Amino acid sequence: MRTALITGSGRREGLGFETARQLAAEGFHVILSARKLEQAKPLAAELAQEGVDATALELDLLDRASVAAAARQVEERFGRLDVLINNAAVMVASPTVADKDLDELMLEFQTNVVGTWSVTQHMLPLLVAGGHGRIVTVSSGAGSFWDPDYGLVNYPGFEMDRFGEMPITAYALTKTALNGLTIKLAKELKDANVLVNSVCPGVTATRPGTEQWARPAAESAKGVVWAATLPDDGPTGLFFRDGKQLPW
Repeated sequence: MRTALITGSGRREGLGFETARQLAAEGFHVILSARKLEQAKPLAAELAQEGVDATALELDLLDRASVAAAARQVEERFGRLDVLINNAAVMVASPTVADKDLDELMLEFQTNVVGTWSVTQHMLPLLVAGGHGRIVTVSSGAGSFWDPDYGLVNYPGFEMDRFGEMPITAYALTKTALNGLTIKLAKELKDANVLVNSVCPGVTATRPGTEQWARPAAESAKGVVWAATLPDDGPTGLFFRDGKQLPW
């Protein structure tokens, strides 16, 4: 059975949990991870009650010892990893570049970039060992220089007239960095049969009250699962939304 690890999957309303559910439907054993085991454990049990093969795992992106321990647990139990979904992230809305709190900035970069990089490093030997590894990093259109509203929450379906602009400059820059990491890693792994891609899920209703202007997590997760289940001759080192390539 193929195995998939999804970071940041400790919330029932979140994209990570829905991605896990859809990957399970594709025949994967899904590993739901969260900063605290008690966040992921009941969700893994919920999937298990539905007949899904699911495991809970404690994995704190800000704690390298936690990341290393998680990798050891995956290796000891499964011996390999077929899919890594880098989903965990934090976003703090900020006023302007000039007014950005630099402690918040460090938190976002340490979590979204350094933490994701750490998880990828530790899981990489297991992905290579599987022979058909897939790395999918959940990015954002806000991290694309092409996006006319770079650094703002403003995607198709986002009602700007109602909610106004929400500056997310630091978050956007972390996603730009992850897109760059995707390109570099894809080149390094071109001979290892590990495909590496970034996916923008679009604005997703993962918080109460967002259902009226954001699409359901079940819809957004489809593009992530698509990238996770690409054939061996599929694309690598690219950026997608709903299976369609986006410019950087």
